[in-house]
Amino acid sequence: MSARRHVRRPGLTVKRIDHASPSNYPLRVPGPAAAEDVVIPALLRVARGSYGQAIKTNLEAAGFGDLPRNGAFVLGGMGNHGGTAVDMIRGLGVTKQAASQLIDTLVLRGYLTRDVNPEDRRRMTIALTDRGHAAAAAVRSGVDSVDAELARMITPSELAGLRAGLEALGHIRDRMREER
Repeated sequence: MSARRHVRRPGLTVKRIDHASPSNYPLRVPGPAAAEDVVIPALLRVARGSYGQAIKTNLEAAGFGDLPRNGAFVLGGMGNHGGTAVDMIRGLGVTKQAASQLIDTLVLRGYLTRDVNPEDRRRMTIALTDRGHAAAAAVRSGVDSVDAELARMITPSELAGLRAGLEALGHIRDRMREER
């Protein structure tokens, strides 16, 4: 059971959540004996951090330390997977206002261009700049480095099982969204 209390600060309400069993949410990857005792969301959080850290390190080393939160996801998806800015923003699940602010920031910092669509003047065309393509390559390099290290640590069948499990979790999320 978790205890919640609100901390009041001028103009800000912060929720504090204290977990009764903090050992189920480690800050580091557990050893093999303890791995089964750790809840899957905690393992996912730690695993996601591996990719996040590698991407952040590569971006900073390449001179892209000014990329805003979620910017790597948008640029990486557009540059490495052919997605549109709309597809990437939809994948983030943020509000239209947050999406607009993110695009504005990426345009102002030189990662994207935003032009009136010549076929439909009510729409905007958003594209990667050379700087955006270079940042997307740094994102890809970070992902590839973690993927390569992971492939050295586990068997191909374990990697296939991991991928299948993560895809199943994605399907569960989609189903839950549809049911709302």
